[in-house]
Amino acid sequence: MPTKSNSKKTKKNTDRKATVKRKTKETDISIELNLDGVGDSEIDTRIEFLNHLFELFSRHSSTDLKIKASGDLDHHITEDIGICLGEAIMKSLGNKKGIRRYGDKTIPMDESLATCALDLGGRPYFNIDLKISKGLIEDSQAEDLEHLFESISINSKINLHIIVHYGTNEHHKVEAAIKAFARAFKEAKEIVDDKIPSTKGVL
Repeated sequence: MPTKSNSKKTKKNTDRKATVKRKTKETDISIELNLDGVGDSEIDTRIEFLNHLFELFSRHSSTDLKIKASGDLDHHITEDIGICLGEAIMKSLGNKKGIRRYGDKTIPMDESLATCALDLGGRPYFNIDLKISKGLIEDSQAEDLEHLFESISINSKINLHIIVHYGTNEHHKVEAAIKAFARAFKEAKEIVDDKIPSTKGVL
């Protein structure tokens, strides 16, 4: 079932928005992203744990996010959502003028602890260590969840590092990771001045 969250709008939206659609023989994905939202989301991926993770990402990054996804295999759906979300992030950031650029957060989730550090500088790299076992976590394959972060990183051109330090519950490890990513992203996308945050003059 789709998940929805609604909160009262308290600040004016800007133009940092993007819509990305991707339709192949395997999947049909539609994503709408507003970087300057308040954490409202409408998520329907067909995969309940993914619905939960993207609702968390939206709320903790203060982005408004709509995802509608269907397809043949859960692996294809998960990967293509990562591709589309990455593209939406890159498009909505525009020339990145004035952003903080860097973000890092360490987040606990019960017995689990995760850290994310990222750079929106346009040079994609990923190092993901969720410390999860192979197999199902709720209704998602563990390897698909790791690949999700990779797909987001590559297609958004984010330098993304996520490590789960420890934990015993696989669900909690992934939830700590997505919250750390969301909070680091919220920090990095913040507009702090009117300059390009690079000595090169472009990002």
